[in-house]
Amino acid sequence: MDEVMTFDLASTPLREVNAALHAPGLSGEVAITNPAGAHNVAVGVDAPIRVRIDGHVGYYAAGMNKQAEVIVDGNAGTGVAENMMSGTVWVKGNASQSAGATAHGGLLVIEGDAAARCGISMKGADIVVGGSVGHMSAFMAQAGRLVIRGDAGEALGDSIYEARLYVRGEVASLGADCIAKEMRAEHHEELSRLLKAAGFEDDDTSSYTRYGSARQLYHFHVDNTEVY
Repeated sequence: MDEVMTFDLASTPLREVNAALHAPGLSGEVAITNPAGAHNVAVGVDAPIRVRIDGHVGYYAAGMNKQAEVIVDGNAGTGVAENMMSGTVWVKGNASQSAGATAHGGLLVIEGDAAARCGISMKGADIVVGGSVGHMSAFMAQAGRLVIRGDAGEALGDSIYEARLYVRGEVASLGADCIAKEMRAEHHEELSRLLKAAGFEDDDTSSYTRYGSARQLYHFHVDNTEVY
């Protein structure tokens, strides 16, 4: 079994830790202890490694992640997994606003709640939230899937493009051009796979509603001026 590389942020500067995570040829498992809400922990990792962070993190943890599996054993601040390209980011607690913003690929799992603008401008990633999300989530979401096991705040999916949203709870309101859509067999299958990947395989997919774009705002039309 490979030895676990351990860094203690109480004694090692974050810059040194992130530099070590960017070393060519890195493999195996890395443990980061005492993060104490530090910002930019494990950003820009591009290696098939597992990074376990033991505690709460601040802004932009695991941002720009590629290949790595990053586990936050606590809560995450603004922009966790922002601009993620691939790999997995798993938050065991809650996440602040803009979780998974602009993410192009990979899987982000938040076991607790996520604040406002979860999945804003997402471009192909999958996000599964175990709890609820705040207002303006999936704003201008272009591609990918957002699964919400709890409730969604106001203006869900505002100006959405081709991302697909699955919500089990109540939606406070839908944003411009976002509508409820039929759950066909392929959507039940897709949702089932996402829930299983996030450890929620016992959920009944029939309890979810799918939301997506009405495709009325793709091109400018004078009658839609008020919603642009």
